[in-house]
Amino acid sequence: MTEGFRQEADEVIDALYQRIGERAPQPRLWPTRRAVELLGDPQHMFGVVHITGSNGKTSTARMIESVLRAHGLRTGLMTSPHLQRLNERIVVDGQSVSDEALVVNYRDIEPYLAIVDAECAAKGEPGLTFFEALTVLTFSCFADAPVDVAVLEVGMGGEWDSTNVANADVAVITPISLEHVEFLGPTREDIAKTKAGIIKPASHVVSSPQEPEVIDVIASACARDEAPLHVLGRDFYVLESVPAVGGQLVDIRVHRGEYRGVALPLLGYHQAENAALAVAAAEQFLGGGEHSLAKEVVEEGLGDSKSPGRLEVVATGPSVIIDAAHNPAGAESLTRALMQSFQFETLVVVLGVLSDKDAMGIVEALDPIADVFVVTQSESDRAVSAEALAETVRTVAGPDRTSWREHFSEAIELARDQAGATGGVVVTGSVTLIAEAQTWAGRTVQGDS
Repeated sequence: MTEGFRQEADEVIDALYQRIGERAPQPRLWPTRRAVELLGDPQHMFGVVHITGSNGKTSTARMIESVLRAHGLRTGLMTSPHLQRLNERIVVDGQSVSDEALVVNYRDIEPYLAIVDAECAAKGEPGLTFFEALTVLTFSCFADAPVDVAVLEVGMGGEWDSTNVANADVAVITPISLEHVEFLGPTREDIAKTKAGIIKPASHVVSSPQEPEVIDVIASACARDEAPLHVLGRDFYVLESVPAVGGQLVDIRVHRGEYRGVALPLLGYHQAENAALAVAAAEQFLGGGEHSLAKEVVEEGLGDSKSPGRLEVVATGPSVIIDAAHNPAGAESLTRALMQSFQFETLVVVLGVLSDKDAMGIVEALDPIADVFVVTQSESDRAVSAEALAETVRTVAGPDRTSWREHFSEAIELARDQAGATGGVVVTGSVTLIAEAQTWAGRTVQGDS
């Protein structure tokens, strides 16, 4: 990043944060659509791979971007949330957007954001939210770069998410579970309907395996828009996944190619499935399955994949692993991955959860692998207090396996003492806690979230 622009970039980031936050999304598209219209529709200046789902979106997005970049395309990547700095959410050709690019593009769009804010006020609506303004800024950065293809991770849902002003050449749907029911609806069908809103006429749709009621909704949306549907386990496959040093070796079969013994530097079978999803999505983007990807492209793309905060080892003696599982389905994937990839004499789970999450479901998913829970809270104002969360954990794990510390620094030291040199510590439950764990471990992530 350009040092001379750091202060101005901080001011831009502060200005964005003055807007309505991500936890109060507006179920609308017109303000974002109006803003990009005023800018000349930058979102139509590049191809689009659009990703929604409940779990695995960020990891899958990163792998798709990496494969497409290995193929020789100039790529843009939009993910959320960030761990250390907002620039991480906007990536061009594998690098976080510079402070200079952030400032220059924000100054370009600022007058148009003001116009739309005024139009919102005239309608009696709130102005552009943080995420709506960020989406406009991201599209401006991508058009300015310029990129050949943008890989866009939905913020929430899909149908009315601000990223949905773009038209997906390929729509990718990772596993869908109950989440954000206050915004997306009380059933999996309701949530699937909202997420299937990213499917556009003639999109190619690539989906993870889903519950029957979810795949029915997706299939109906595909039929409506004449969008071919490709489902993992039916149309493309993970043939094998074998644990290896630093990750795993995977065999993947897609429509036009089979790739065996590909090194994936990520842990857990769910990441093998995400890798298959990524290769299938890249294949569809590059030619609808008419041409196979070169094996060296797949090997380079998956081999260079990174997913900070997802089963990431940040310390040893004892091993400290961080994972951003923040719902029961994510915690179940974490549990399976730990059983597959690690063997610890003692495993201590450091847990912190935000108030809008299913804490009980997360604890129940982690309980089979946890010898001990150390409960804490992040500095987020949405964090459940350590003392209150400990009460929830005790109902599942019992008082003998549960302790709590208000501050993460105290919780991690207690957990390491309890694990001992041959044990392991897993920090999980919320992205905000993972960010604090990275800081504790002395890591500054540039370009990843």
